[in-house]
Amino acid sequence: MNDMTPIQTTLKDWETDQEVRWCPGCGDYAILKAVQRTLPIIGADPAKTMFVSGIGCSSRFPYYVESYGFHTIHGRAPAFATGIKLANPELDVWIVTGDGDGMSIGGNHTMHVLRRNLDCQILLFNNEIYGLTKGQFSPTSRPGTTSPTTPLGSYDRPASPCAFALGSGARFIARAYDVSKELSNTLIAAHAHRGAAFVEIFQNCIVYNKDRFDDFAAKGVADTMQLWCKQGEPLLFAKGTKGLSLDLDTLSLKVVDVVDGDWQAAGVVVHNVKNRGLAHMLVEMPFGPFPMALGVIYDDPAPTFEGSVAIERQKSVAGKTADLTKLLSKGQTWTVEPEAAHGLMD
Repeated sequence: MNDMTPIQTTLKDWETDQEVRWCPGCGDYAILKAVQRTLPIIGADPAKTMFVSGIGCSSRFPYYVESYGFHTIHGRAPAFATGIKLANPELDVWIVTGDGDGMSIGGNHTMHVLRRNLDCQILLFNNEIYGLTKGQFSPTSRPGTTSPTTPLGSYDRPASPCAFALGSGARFIARAYDVSKELSNTLIAAHAHRGAAFVEIFQNCIVYNKDRFDDFAAKGVADTMQLWCKQGEPLLFAKGTKGLSLDLDTLSLKVVDVVDGDWQAAGVVVHNVKNRGLAHMLVEMPFGPFPMALGVIYDDPAPTFEGSVAIERQKSVAGKTADLTKLLSKGQTWTVEPEAAHGLMD
């Protein structure tokens, strides 16, 4: 996205007159409000903002944000967003998808928008279930998940959206959850990144996967099981009593105790958002023995797709004069005589 002059708006400016139609208690409500609160903070312009979605509960999002919006087809939001951004690079493009829409039928499209590094924000709502189509297990469902399609419990190994994104070449990876106070700050960081910014947002499905994320999001365990990654700060959790250190024998992270706040003596790693190897280790930590890594995990900008396309277009027309007649007459041509044309019409 080209730099745009920030404008003054309020949360009300981003609310539509549409009835918000999610189940009462759905985590999507909290995410919607977080986005609507964030847009004024970043100085976004409704006339230059586009929300693109596929199919699913999360994909109703464009109806509820007072900006341009495109509710597209299942899994294809990244393809539409790519065309939109190439046609008008001035637009601030947000892709809203879910774990089913973006990781199953749309997995291929998600991969390509990430590897191309289109300048956009990708918000993947992960509730580990298919909500809109009545509770089937999804690509991110945990082993043992019971659903209409897995009545005896799922035995699939779940996909990790952030690990998938990193493997696809993403240059920005972040995590948050629906009711987190840090969600807005995470969205601000994603918007500041130039390129494809991938944000996985854990979202509570009140009907088909209720309280799935209580093991790290519930009040009683949040302080112990959440690790908020911040650039230049030690990777501490459990109120600073534990941290992550690098095991040199296995080249992997391990949990260490921090005594009297001396994290350096414990060998706690300082977070570096440009360290891709560290990002991989953070998103692939097995939850339980390790905390849930949240916040901005990786942020290392690279040239954007639409920027590269613009440069190629400039090179292709440099020193040339547009001549439609010459173009049409180039190569094999023929002339239809009036008499022949008259005969064809008889």
